[in-house]
Amino acid sequence: MLDLLIELGNLKRLPRTGWLLRGIPNPESIADHSYRVALITLFLADELKKRGVGVNVERALKIALLHDIGEARITDIPKTAQHYLDKGKAEKKAVMELLLASPMPMEYFKLWREYEEETSLEGKLVKFADRLEMLIQAYEYEKAGFRNLDEFWDVLDSLRESEFYGHFGELVEGLATLRKQNRLR
Repeated sequence: MLDLLIELGNLKRLPRTGWLLRGIPNPESIADHSYRVALITLFLADELKKRGVGVNVERALKIALLHDIGEARITDIPKTAQHYLDKGKAEKKAVMELLLASPMPMEYFKLWREYEEETSLEGKLVKFADRLEMLIQAYEYEKAGFRNLDEFWDVLDSLRESEFYGHFGELVEGLATLRKQNRLR
C-alpha cells in the first residue's frame, strides 16, 4: 500500500491541464481540485440530509476522494486531447490497477464507477460538486484577470439541469451573477 500512497502524491504535482492550456501559469493541481470537491461534497451532502434527502454522506465523501485518482497515472487529459483517445477506458484501467494495492479494491472501484456513470445519488452529487468546483475555480481565475475561459462555463447548463439545482440553485446562480459583475469591471 505504501507504493500506492506515494504514487497518489502525483496528484499534488500534476496541474489541471485545461487551465494550463488557457495560459494560466502555475494552475491548481489535481489534488487542489479534489480537495475542494471533497469539501463541497461534504457541505452539500450535509445540507441535503438537513433537508430530509436520504444521502449517505460517508459514501459521498469516499466517492469524492476517489473521483480523480486515475489521473495519478494518466494525468488530467484536456478535452482537446480526448478527441484522439478514449480517456474513459484509460482512466478505468488506471483506477483498477491503482486500487489493487488498496484495502478494499472492489468496493473502491465500485464507488469510483458510481461517480463516472452517475448511478447513485452520491455519485451524482459528487459530479455536481466537481462541476461546481470547476466553475468556482474559473471565476477565481477570471477575477485574477485571466480571460478566454468561456468554454468552462458551458457546464453551467448541466448544473441547472441537475436534480440538485432545486436545492442549490442559489449557489449556481450566485456564481453566474458574480461572474457577470466581474466581467462588467
